[in-house]
Amino acid sequence: MTTPLAEDLPRCAWAGDDPEYRRYHDEEWGQPLHGDRPLFEKMSLEGFQAGLSWITILRKRPRFREAFAGFDPAVVAAFGDDDIARLMADAGIVRNRAKIEATIGNAALVREMAEGELDALMWSFAPAAGSGVRPRSMSDVPAVTAESEAMSKALRKRGFRFVGPTTMYALMQSAGMVDDHLEGCWRAASRVEKSA
Repeated sequence: MTTPLAEDLPRCAWAGDDPEYRRYHDEEWGQPLHGDRPLFEKMSLEGFQAGLSWITILRKRPRFREAFAGFDPAVVAAFGDDDIARLMADAGIVRNRAKIEATIGNAALVREMAEGELDALMWSFAPAAGSGVRPRSMSDVPAVTAESEAMSKALRKRGFRFVGPTTMYALMQSAGMVDDHLEGCWRAASRVEKSA
């Protein structure tokens, strides 16, 4: 769903004035996202974001997609030492060896899962639709929830890395598992199912 980036649309305050942030807010953030590959990408990018601003990752996302073969878990799982060296030399991404190695290791875990298993596992932690109260301000939006803690624990038990509860709550927000668009935001009542 594409909507013109009208200046007068009421948005969540975090979208600010940056055109890319506004586009992301208007077209992606909070929209239900399904599929093992898209969710693996989301998990990977949220992991790379740890300690950085999301706009940094968003601006680097096209290069991340190129460098990580479209986040195809089967391809990324086969990355070796030469690929790690290539990625560490790529100024277009976040060059953090631990995060790169975690992404490769996480890809191997996804590859071992049955098709649709990652999607089903992650979405099993989404609260029931409409079960929450729409936040009125950013101070009403949590950084961690019982669901994100449970998701993090389940993923870590399977061996996934860079999947802490705060990172997983950010994933739950961005992948539409929770709807934290603020009261009054035009996106609050216009969610649609999406997969890639």
